[in-house]
Amino acid sequence: MPNRKVIALLSSGIDSPVAIYLMLRKGLNVVPIHFRQDSIKEEKVRELWGVLREYGKLGELITIDFSEEHIQVFKRLKELGKERWTCVFCKWLMIKRACRLGHEVGAKAIVTGDSLGQVASQTLDNLMIITSASDLPVLRPLIGMDKEEIVKIAKEIGTFKISSREEPSCPFTPRYPIVRGSLREFERIKSLL
Repeated sequence: MPNRKVIALLSSGIDSPVAIYLMLRKGLNVVPIHFRQDSIKEEKVRELWGVLREYGKLGELITIDFSEEHIQVFKRLKELGKERWTCVFCKWLMIKRACRLGHEVGAKAIVTGDSLGQVASQTLDNLMIITSASDLPVLRPLIGMDKEEIVKIAKEIGTFKISSREEPSCPFTPRYPIVRGSLREFERIKSLL
C-alpha cells in the first residue's frame, strides 16, 4: 500500500478546513497541525477537526505553541525595523515546522489553505518565499478558487458556521504587510535574526 500521508495546517478560519476536506476526498491520510495562538481559536480548531473526521482518514490533531519560535522572530523583526515582513516570516516558520514534523511522521507533502492573492502572505511573490521553508511539496488545493467558492464548500461540509464565529484578530499583523517580498531580501533579513 503506498504512503498517502500528508501534514496539513489547520487554522480556525474558513480556508484550511476546506483544503483538508478536498485532500480527504482524494483519499489522503491527513495529519492536522495547529499553531495555538489563543484558547478561542484552539477550541474552534478542535470542533473543525471533529467535523472533518467524518470525511476520511484524519489523524489526531497536533497542536504546537505559536510562541515557541514565532514571538522571538517577531521581536527581532521589530528591532530591525522590518515588521512589514511579519506575515511572511510567520507562514514561513509554520511551513518549516510542518516540514520537520512531516519528516518525523513520514508525510509526503504539506497541505495549506492558501488561495492566491487573498492576503499578504498569499501573493505569488510571498508564496514563493514561504515555499522555500520546505523540502516537501506544498499542496494548495484552493489556489485558484475565489472566496465565494471556498465559502460554498465550507457551508456544504459543515465547517462555515464554526469558522465564522468571532475570534480575536492576530495581534502581530502589521498595518502595512509586505505584499511583493523578494527572496533575496527575505534571506538577507533571515540572516540577521
